[in-house]
Amino acid sequence: MAESGGTSTDSAYHPDMDEEAHETTYVSFTHFATVGAVFVVSCVVALAVGGVKHAWVSSLVMILLNIVTTFIGLSSPRLAWRPPAVVLGLLLLMMVFY
Repeated sequence: MAESGGTSTDSAYHPDMDEEAHETTYVSFTHFATVGAVFVVSCVVALAVGGVKHAWVSSLVMILLNIVTTFIGLSSPRLAWRPPAVVLGLLLLMMVFY
């Protein structure tokens, strides 16, 4: 494979690139994407609970709880997707047992 700069380096980054900034951006993007994906799936399941089980008030409360837990997950990289996943688990239990 031909190198674009004409020189071969062992590093994956060109010397002019800021490797630390790229890695930080990648980590932030994957964090946001995973928390966002769990949020979207939780919203879809909440709408299914409301539509299938006719529990619209419970569905609305769970969506509001989902929004709060998503903000918690986004603000804490250590918790990440876990708070909205708890809401998703509760919604799945509601779907089964309502």
